Amino acid sequence: MASQAPAMIQDIAASLQKQLEAFVPKLEAVDVGTVLEVGDGIARVSGLAGVCSSEMVRFENGTLGIAFNLDKDHVGIIIMGEYTEIEEGQTVRATGRIVSVLVGDALIGRVVNAIGQPVDGKGPIVTDKFRNIERIAPGVIERRNVDTPVQTGIVAIDAMTPIGRGQRELIIGDRQTGKTALAIDTIINQKGKDLICIYVAIGQKKAQVARVVATLEKHGAMEHTVVIVASASEPATLQYIAPYAGCAIGEEFMEQGRDVLIIYDDLSKHAWAYRQVSLLLRRPPGREAYPGDVFYLHSRLLERAACLSKARGGGTLTALPIIETLLSDVSAYIPTNVISITDGQIYLESDLFNAGIRPGINVGISVSRVGGDAQTKAMKQVAGKLRLDMAQFRELAAFALMSSDLDKVTQAQIERGRRLQEILKQSQYAPLQLDHEVMILFAGTNGYVDKVPVERVKEWQAAFLRFMDTQYPAVGQSVLAEKRVTEENEKKLCAAIEEFTRAWG
Repeated sequence: MASQAPAMIQDIAASLQKQLEAFVPKLEAVDVGTVLEVGDGIARVSGLAGVCSSEMVRFENGTLGIAFNLDKDHVGIIIMGEYTEIEEGQTVRATGRIVSVLVGDALIGRVVNAIGQPVDGKGPIVTDKFRNIERIAPGVIERRNVDTPVQTGIVAIDAMTPIGRGQRELIIGDRQTGKTALAIDTIINQKGKDLICIYVAIGQKKAQVARVVATLEKHGAMEHTVVIVASASEPATLQYIAPYAGCAIGEEFMEQGRDVLIIYDDLSKHAWAYRQVSLLLRRPPGREAYPGDVFYLHSRLLERAACLSKARGGGTLTALPIIETLLSDVSAYIPTNVISITDGQIYLESDLFNAGIRPGINVGISVSRVGGDAQTKAMKQVAGKLRLDMAQFRELAAFALMSSDLDKVTQAQIERGRRLQEILKQSQYAPLQLDHEVMILFAGTNGYVDKVPVERVKEWQAAFLRFMDTQYPAVGQSVLAEKRVTEENEKKLCAAIEEFTRAWG
């Protein structure tokens, strides 16, 4: 053994010599800076001479940040995570990577944070695709006309303020008026259809987000949904980047030629988060203490919603931003900004909601600038006059409160309006299929419900739809297949309604 020891040592020495000779040192230039001060989720750093705007940087403890302000003698960084362990004098390294997020099919059915990391306890997300969260929106030449509807399953929206694939439709109203409920019902209604949904929760309580996810799972909607969470307990930085991350995830699907619906809940809190980080980094404040580029904050996000041309794959990204008003003031700074960016708005009124008219959509203020282009022919046929009828009914009903003597025509119009209002009421988490919407609106607008007592209209509606599904299923199937009401089906529908009305007690 003693004689073998020198030989082994010689072999090890020779092996080490070969490794040393084969070693080629790699030189890598890294932009390094030093923390000058830190606090409240932001840091000021000297150095980092070559850092780019929106580039990710890494602190000594591994926490990531974003280069936000590029000043003459220092860089303002917003910190994406816990900042209490970051101290003055620590080094900061540039990563050379612009802020990006994980994208791909692996995210469908998952709950992730603003940088694409899973927070649902279902294990890692297996994908190697990344996409920058900021991107220039497609130009006019790359787009085509919006011509296909997003069926929300909510009769009042599909009939009077239709949403098209590729459109930006604002949902606006005071708190607790059913804004999130509309968005969740729309997601639930896409089950089994060809629309991927993305729900971005900004500045909400974790318990509220958990309830939304549980509701989606209960109705089988998580199978086509991605949920992105930047809760109220998380840094303002993550709340600021969350909608852009959600948009980047949606764009990945859109550019594959698929249809995507993204809901930003809500952009009021997004603007608050942006105001917070801007003021901490001493950007000059403007109206309501928001920085001067707060309009650009939302316009560059919402402009990315698009209906791509066939040459670009024909995919669509539909945006439903939500804005919360205070005391129904739609003329405030952020609401007017977003109204001017979007292609229409659905205004939810607290007085209507509290009166039991749910969804409490104010027909007078709500509008869709895409209009009938985003409706199927069947819906146009039955809902053509509905919007005008409902607007006139609201005016006449207000007038009727001041006058006791009304002519028969006015009385008949008010009575029909009351029944149409009942038809437009809808329970939460109960979206209707297109054929059911068309059949019930056909009955309402053609006067078949005029003799039904107002308090029994919903009962009549449920029984009528059951009757049509069991006795005349071919009518509904034809509407779904052809997307229109043929003359033959109209006759069948009239006969079926009369038959049902005679039998219904």
